[in-house]
Parts: sequence; structure tokens; C-alpha cells
Amino acid sequence: MSFTLVPFTVDRAALVAGWVLSADEADRWCSRAEHPFPPDVVAGWSTQDDVAAYLLLDGGRPVGYGEVWADDEEDEAELARLLVAPGERGRGVGKALAAALAGRAGFDDVFLRVRPDNVVALAAYRAAGFADVAQELQDEWNAPQPRPYTWLRFTG
Repeated sequence: MSFTLVPFTVDRAALVAGWVLSADEADRWCSRAEHPFPPDVVAGWSTQDDVAAYLLLDGGRPVGYGEVWADDEEDEAELARLLVAPGERGRGVGKALAAALAGRAGFDDVFLRVRPDNVVALAAYRAAGFADVAQELQDEWNAPQPRPYTWLRFTG
């Protein structure tokens, strides 16, 4: 495997949207239970202020998608909407994607959140160098959320 992180371009939105295999998977990915997933939504995300969207390539083949949400005011970033192509799952792509995005974020503090029952994603992120945020902070950060998340911080 030879991974490279490249900027996402909107012409790849249909490809990424096609990686979502069910409404339940879409809900786990981005809290939008839609299937088939609308490519225009993926395209729109990548053009939002303070969002940098990326594709992870393996030998030139797109295998993962993820975003870095920059928060200059707080001097931190959140990784979001990480998704691995269906045929690439279980091969360490999620771990590589999370690590590459954390390295690209450009902030000392890099966070991500995941649904607590998504054990595969949690394992990948922890293997990439993320560790659980203190429970008190998780409780505080989850208070305004529509559902609880496990929050992780990149520790390297």
C-alpha cells in the first residue's frame, strides 16, 4: 500500500457518495440517513468555509475520504466525515486516513468524534494515534449534540 492524501475535487463527489452502502451507514457516517447518498451534498461540504476535504489514494486509486474542519479562533481542528471505500475496508485504510488528516490539519490540537458503537472506526482511530478525551470534556462537548459521541484527541 502506497498512500497519498490529495485535495478533494467536486468531480469525485459521486464516487464518494457511492461508497455509502445503506441509509444506516450514511447515518453513522454523517448523521444523514439517506440512500442512495446525494453526490451534491458531498460536493457542497467541500466548498464550505473552514473545511478542507481530501481523498486518500492508494497507488492512485481513491480509497478514502475525509475532512479537516479548521477552527482558527480555538487554534484546533476536527476531523470529520471519514469514509473508506467498501472494497478497501479492513486493510488499515481508516487508520492511514486518520493519521494523514491529522498530519495535514496544521494544528497542535486535532479532535474527532465517532458514535460509541462504531467499534471498527474507534479501533482504527486509536491505532492512528488518537486517545479518548477526558470524560468530563466529552460530557460537555456532547451536551449540545443530537446524540452522544466518543471524542478523541490526536496524540501522535
